[in-house]
Amino acid sequence: MLTASASTIDRLLNPARHSAGHRHRRHPKPGLRRTIPVRTFADWGDPVPGFVEADLVAHCGESMSGSFAHTLVLTDIATGWTECLALLVRDAGLVVDALEHVYSLLPFRVRGIDTDNGGEFINDALSTFCSHHAIEFTRSRPYHKNDQAWVEQKNGSVVRRLVGYGRLEGIAATEALGRLYSASRLFINFFQPSFKLVEKQRVGAHVRKRYSTPETPCARLLASDSIDGPMKDRLRAVLGTLDPLRLLDEIRTVQHHLAGLASGEPGHVLPHRDADLDAFLKSLAHAWRDGEIRPTHRTGPRPPRHWRTRTDPFEAVWPRVVAWLEVEPDRTAKELFERLRKEPTGDFPDGQLRTLQRRIKEWRRLAARRLLFATSSSELTTAV
Repeated sequence: MLTASASTIDRLLNPARHSAGHRHRRHPKPGLRRTIPVRTFADWGDPVPGFVEADLVAHCGESMSGSFAHTLVLTDIATGWTECLALLVRDAGLVVDALEHVYSLLPFRVRGIDTDNGGEFINDALSTFCSHHAIEFTRSRPYHKNDQAWVEQKNGSVVRRLVGYGRLEGIAATEALGRLYSASRLFINFFQPSFKLVEKQRVGAHVRKRYSTPETPCARLLASDSIDGPMKDRLRAVLGTLDPLRLLDEIRTVQHHLAGLASGEPGHVLPHRDADLDAFLKSLAHAWRDGEIRPTHRTGPRPPRHWRTRTDPFEAVWPRVVAWLEVEPDRTAKELFERLRKEPTGDFPDGQLRTLQRRIKEWRRLAARRLLFATSSSELTTAV
């Protein structure tokens, strides 16, 4: 039986299958995901305002367990206009409710929505919403984050930069996120310019990119021919009433509150809006001395690990390897590794070659140091 091929076994089983009766194989009906067209990063071209990418950002901290807040991010491909909405939990119904709310806030008509393949987007509720509003519904390829490069970039430059990576959960945190985004949407879309890729050309192994002059999303909407005159007049009127310093003060105030919630401070209450900007303006004079002063700023990288997490496989044979190197210092690590494997106790898998290469590289560095500074030979023997 073990030597028989699959076709031989099928031929021997044919009489038994005919006697049992022929059964038609049932093909499953195509699901909703298969009916949604796929759009890659190269399919956008130069769209008019109204084609947006959508994604969710989780504020879970270091653990995905339990319930925590999310941020729904919408980014317009043509102008970079970005909307962020706070969600109490990850739920398809809340996503549709948030889209219904933001649909009336956007200064352009939504013509298309592109999402990933998560269940909060690929569902009948969102499909019905797009059909009702005549919106083109597309999705990215699974496990291809670059298909949503525009919204992924805003996830880092907007959401993570404003909120950070702490864990936020509960109604109080969600309300604070909503207040933060109500101020940040005006500051980012009306006062924060950004680059836009105009042309990309590959020359051999190099890619040359040319960008336009940095402009705000509002400026790009005002320059677009697809936006009607009344909407442009409304944008100019809103721009004339905004004060970027007041918006920035509001953003910093809510960030302090979110940082307290993420750190677990008890009784942390979100302060009311304060029209007095004197304290904030005075702090700007010496803010540059403190470096990064955002309350939600992520701490620096962890210090490099200087201890071993696994048992050193070459601890017992390392003195012998050092003796070989003293006699033949030009031998490569691969040659010495094969020499160790030929010995009776040389049970070393292929994956441990890199470990030996690192140890020999460190030995050579210390050997050169010994020649220059007369380092003792015992340091070379115990080098890791």
